[in-house]
Amino acid sequence: MDYKDAGAIKKGSNKPPHSEHNAKGSRKNPFGKSEGKAELLARMKAAAKARQDAS
Repeated sequence: MDYKDAGAIKKGSNKPPHSEHNAKGSRKNPFGKSEGKAELLARMKAAAKARQDAS
């Protein structure tokens, strides 16, 4: 193989080949939207209770 004609190595880009559906800053996941610990804990407890009631 003649490496003289190969050309320069292509520099890689550090971006994904597609955009994620829930990327930070998008319409579905805006910046600054984070629920507090109390809301998270209440949601987790409700899910656990629903799972327990279902069994």
